[in-house]
Amino acid sequence: MIPIYDFEMEFQVRDYECDMAGIVNNSVYLNYLEHSRHEFIKTIGLDFKKLLLQGIIAVVVHADLSYKTSLRSGDSIVVRIRVELSGVRYIFYQDVYRLPDNTLCLKGVITTTSLIAGRPAVTDEIVQTLQEVIARRTQESEESQQVSA
Repeated sequence: MIPIYDFEMEFQVRDYECDMAGIVNNSVYLNYLEHSRHEFIKTIGLDFKKLLLQGIIAVVVHADLSYKTSLRSGDSIVVRIRVELSGVRYIFYQDVYRLPDNTLCLKGVITTTSLIAGRPAVTDEIVQTLQEVIARRTQESEESQQVSA
């Protein structure tokens, strides 16, 4: 079954992101994932600055990356994101594909949370927004299954 994603963002690999062998340095993938997560968060109406002013700090607590295929300078890529809720954690499943052949290059699972007064906690604003995203994805999945049946 092909996963349904909540968001995707395209990038072009730049020369300075590569090591001496001409391959994208492993740490650069974290930049791709972070930037696409931040853009996704903006598109669903959440604002990190506004949350920070309310005393809510969004933090990454765990990153699990599985490298599949190397990227090189000039490659076009797309980062696809699916988000899930789990207790006080917001989990972002992020896959990096090379374009135009859609070769999977990296599977990432980035676990985040919110800190309020220094302690992990969820906020109604974030939870409700992410629940809407998940509900929309679930509905799209069900509709696509009905069409293919």
